[in-house]
Amino acid sequence: MLSTGLPQGTVPKLERPGPLRDRVYEALLELITTRALRPGQHLVESELAGHLGVSRQPVREALQRLNTEGWVDLRPAQGAYVHVPTPEEADQLLTVRTLLEAEAARLAALNAGTAGLHTLQDIVRQGWVAVAEDDVHRAVALNAAFHGKIMEMAGNRVLAGLAAQVDRRVRWYYAPVAGQRGGTAWQEHQDLVQALTDHDDQGAARLMREHTELTRQAYHKHHETDGACPTPLVGRSAVRQ
Repeated sequence: MLSTGLPQGTVPKLERPGPLRDRVYEALLELITTRALRPGQHLVESELAGHLGVSRQPVREALQRLNTEGWVDLRPAQGAYVHVPTPEEADQLLTVRTLLEAEAARLAALNAGTAGLHTLQDIVRQGWVAVAEDDVHRAVALNAAFHGKIMEMAGNRVLAGLAAQVDRRVRWYYAPVAGQRGGTAWQEHQDLVQALTDHDDQGAARLMREHTELTRQAYHKHHETDGACPTPLVGRSAVRQ
């Protein structure tokens, strides 16, 4: 296995228009947020370029951008490493997330319509399936979709913009505890949908605060006992030049 720790043929495909460096950036960020590239892992430009099917230059540019955004640490004479979040960093971000999500739930309860509620119910249904199949990647993606839908239903663009800034880091912190939270998280989601259906704005805000607080606690417990764990990806793909 290469020092990047990526099994052959597991790099996510990202075929979007735009400069190659942007597509490489998105591909590497996806690998980091899903923890296919683990916190603390050494990132070798030549190996990443080989996996992605590109030259080293767009990889170098992407790593520099990821360093600026705090996803990667560039160490003199050592190279690039996936950033290792401190407990304080995680706590600060997840605390902000609680504030944003609780307000979103409150507003969504006031604005909830039939179509939005049906979408949430469908996401919850798929979430239970993902738990039953032990599909952590799917559960993480569905969790993000669930919270994103509630943010959309809140109808506040400023709030949604703020939430978008922390969304990917929330996924990063949630990925290693998704299996641990399992069906409990989806029962909490189901309870939230019921509060939205009842237009219970205060109840929805309370449930969301409790829900996000339990995720925060689970992350800290995981960090204390297990540290950073990889989440393997499946499927073959590459970034196209």
